[in-house]
Amino acid sequence: MINKRYSIVATIIFAVFLGGMTATAWAKGGDPVAGKDKAALCAGCHGDDGNSLSAEFPRLAGQYESYIVKQVRDFQSGKRANNDTMAGMAAMVASVEDAHDIGAYFSSQKMAKKPLTDADKALAVKGEKLFTEGNPMEGVYACINCHGERGKGKSANISTFPRIGGQHRDYIIKNLTDFRDGRRQNDPAGMMTDIARKLTDDEIKALATYLSAQLP
Repeated sequence: MINKRYSIVATIIFAVFLGGMTATAWAKGGDPVAGKDKAALCAGCHGDDGNSLSAEFPRLAGQYESYIVKQVRDFQSGKRANNDTMAGMAAMVASVEDAHDIGAYFSSQKMAKKPLTDADKALAVKGEKLFTEGNPMEGVYACINCHGERGKGKSANISTFPRIGGQHRDYIIKNLTDFRDGRRQNDPAGMMTDIARKLTDDEIKALATYLSAQLP
């Protein structure tokens, strides 16, 4: 049963990889210089350089441009609806070109080297094991397969899965919980929803603690 389940997940991931690569190949890259001015409307929450000072808002510095564009468009369309503030701000992005320029600017920035909260080392060790090995008995696919070593992503050509290493701990906790509870539903093929539903509160906290410590 476990092997069958993993085979299905692997098939979905392969399809998403190909889809992500195709979408990226056709997408026009943004202009980070133009994006700096356009990103001014984002600075109040995400920081001038994409390093937000509140865990309520994700760090965007170094994130894949195409992933940022997708989130903006998902908020605009209502496909993602787990943050009313972001939904309102996304509505102010006038065009896809503007979204790409903003994404290109934040993607070109460097992630800050300090976390907002210090990581509990023992909990981080548990999170690392779950991140790298998953939990086969519960059907939890290892996060590393999609998000790469230390959560730093696979490749800009495979931007379907975001860079999450170094992201704020509490932001990760919120979004994993939102996926689990159905408040966020814009994941490819429902993959994150399926995985998050199998995670306990303690496992979510452990994963978030590990990932938040994966800074430059």
